[in-house]
This record gives sequence, C-alpha cells and structure tokens, in this order.
Amino acid sequence: MKAVRLHHYEEQPVVEEVAEPKMSGPHDVIVRIGGAGLCRTDLHIIEGQWKEKSGVTLPYTLGHENAGWVQEIGSAVSNVAVGDTVIVHPLITCGLCRACRAGDDMHCANNAFPGISVDGGMANFLKTSARSVVKLDAGLAPKDIAALADAGLTAYHAVKKAATILYPGTKAVVIGAGGLGHIGIQCLKALTPAEIIVIDRSPQALELTRQWGADHTVVVDGSQVAKVKDLTDGQGAEAVIDFVGEGGALEDGVAMLRRAGSYYVIGYGGKLNVPTIDMISTEINFIGNLVGTYNDLAELMILTAQGKVELHTAMYSLDAANDAIHDLDSGKLRGRGILIP
Repeated sequence: MKAVRLHHYEEQPVVEEVAEPKMSGPHDVIVRIGGAGLCRTDLHIIEGQWKEKSGVTLPYTLGHENAGWVQEIGSAVSNVAVGDTVIVHPLITCGLCRACRAGDDMHCANNAFPGISVDGGMANFLKTSARSVVKLDAGLAPKDIAALADAGLTAYHAVKKAATILYPGTKAVVIGAGGLGHIGIQCLKALTPAEIIVIDRSPQALELTRQWGADHTVVVDGSQVAKVKDLTDGQGAEAVIDFVGEGGALEDGVAMLRRAGSYYVIGYGGKLNVPTIDMISTEINFIGNLVGTYNDLAELMILTAQGKVELHTAMYSLDAANDAIHDLDSGKLRGRGILIP
C-alpha cells in the first residue's frame, strides 16, 4: 500500500510503498482509509518538536485524523462489522487502567497514538482497535469528517469544559479562526448561549466565521485587546479559548480575561508566563486540553449528523501530501486539508 512516511526530522516526508498492516489480536480493527486529516501537529512532528515526547522510531507513517470503512475485524470485535463506515478515535487504549475506566481515554496508561507514536493513517489502511472506532451515521462520508477525529474532537473537548461557565450573558473569546477555530466556534454555538468574539489576523477568515456563529470579529492589528475590552464593558471575557498558543496570542488572551475567567489552551508552541500574584489576586484559571474522550467524539458525530458542525476542507490525493503540507505551512490552506488515498 501507499503511505506518507517520515524518514528524517526537518525533512519532508515521502510517499512510498509499504506492507499492509496485519491483524495481531482479537480486538484489532483494520480500517480502509477514506480520508486522513492534515494537522498543524504534523508540521510540528516534521520539525522534531515531538521527537522526545513520542519516542517513535523513524521511519513511520504520519496521520492521526482518520476515517474510513472497516476492512477486517478480530475475533472478539462485536461493535462494528466489515464494511461499516467509521471515524477513528486518535488513541488506541487498553480499557483496563484507571483512566480508561473513568472515561478519560486520552490519559490511558497503556496507550498507542497512531500518527504520533506508531504508524498512522496517511495510507491505504490503518490498524486500530475496537475501542477506538465510532460507527458513523450513513449520511456521513469519511472524507468530509476525518479531521473531526482530532481537530474537531480537541475543539469539542475544550468547549465542553468551557460550557459549564458560559451561562446566558457571558462572553467567550476564540483566538484563531483556522482549522480548529472554525470547529470550536460551531461547538460554542451548539453547546452554549455565550456571545462569541473571534480574533484572527485574516479578515477573510473572520468573514467566514460569521456563518459559523461568531457575534463579533476582531482583526489582529495591535488594538485587539482594547477592542475586546470594549465589547465586554471593560471587564474581559469569562472564557478565552486559544487555538493558536504562540506568536503573542497567549499574552493577548491573558489580557482579555475577566476576573475569575478561564483560559483554555489548545494551540501550542509558545510559553505561558503569568506572575503568580496575578493568578491569585484575580483567580484566573488555565486549562490544558488534549484531544478528547471516546464519548466526546461520539457526541460530536451526533452534532455533525444534525448539521450543527461542518468542516471547511480542501481535498488532496495521497500522492500530493507534500503539496498539502506546503499549503498549510504557508497559510494558503483555509480550514482542514484532507488526504484521500
């Protein structure tokens, strides 16, 4: 089969022929990939940022946002059948550790992360487990929803946390209107009554957010903090949901928080530097977000089937993986890039 393989950090991956994955356990599921999402994390992997954290041995196959059709199942698999359309939760989990039993799949003590720590889904086939596949509504096509497996799931997971403090009359600031941000805005609209303020460098990206539920849009031009303060009567927002996490976004986001406000960190690359006295005197909170649970993904699929969450995508053939990577890295790609084998 064909696969997008990373051989060396700080070099572009190559599309090459590799062996198809083989069944090795009773709970294994092999998925024929119908769409594999391209994520900014893939760029960070190529740059070597995940080298120490993942511990993966190169070369390996990229791709952690995957959807397709069940190709083969192990003898103990009963939740899906061959031919079913599925989206794949990013992690392969054991189901036995405390985190799994508590429903916190992303903190499984014995996890494998296809596309991060083991071979991923930018290929014709992916091996995962029965615990990781969500059977899709018949009306959902894998290529249209693949990026929801991580980008959508992470956005939903963060918004679901924020929803507990976003009652009628509150304000939520979304930093970044790109691949994750446009999903987060829709999730906020679906789950909360909050007034949504979206911040981005691109006027064109901001214009699109209006159709996704943004109530106010603010261009990054040096006056963004003051504008948010004006929109929040000088108090700041109850929630700041940061899909950028670098390049000044963190400093702006902290300045946009009201007293006792909560800052949800999703994008990464920068460093958070806040005096502890400021945290104590204002009771502001900082919350990290790592993908989401299996149940989060199942709930997101329901919202998608109901038409409340839609992906803005650009399709590429698997052979054009490096074109997609270039478009994402250069800022040409709006929404999510999807590789189709």
